[in-house]
Amino acid sequence: MKQLNYIKLEFPARSVNEGFARAAAAAFAAQLDPTLEELGDIRTAVSEAVTNAIVHAYPETVGTVTMRLRILEGNVLEIMIRDRGCGIPDVPKAMEPMYSTGGEERSGMGFTIMESFMDGLRVRSAPGKGTTVLLSKRVTAKARV
Repeated sequence: MKQLNYIKLEFPARSVNEGFARAAAAAFAAQLDPTLEELGDIRTAVSEAVTNAIVHAYPETVGTVTMRLRILEGNVLEIMIRDRGCGIPDVPKAMEPMYSTGGEERSGMGFTIMESFMDGLRVRSAPGKGTTVLLSKRVTAKARV
């Protein structure tokens, strides 16, 4: 698909930046004129992906999170969240509902939530090299009056 527009942001993996990432993604997606429900879905999925990077990727240090958003032909929003942290040794296991390495306070539902709010979810990871989460959502084209 042809890329029509994009942004790329990089920020420290600190919890205070999760809200910024969510707001930036929503502001960028607004050019597609999404419904409030679609905008909420995008915010929620970005929040989960960024929070995963913050909580799990860098347990002993503060690393970097990269977020790239692209608008593709056909009103498709593509969101990539990448860290260069510890990586996920078993991606299929990590994607199982209720599985978490973050302790009792974590629900283990991050990937399940991302998958339910977006049209596409791909996760690539390698131990010691980090994780890339690729989300996509086709935004409904509204009828113009």
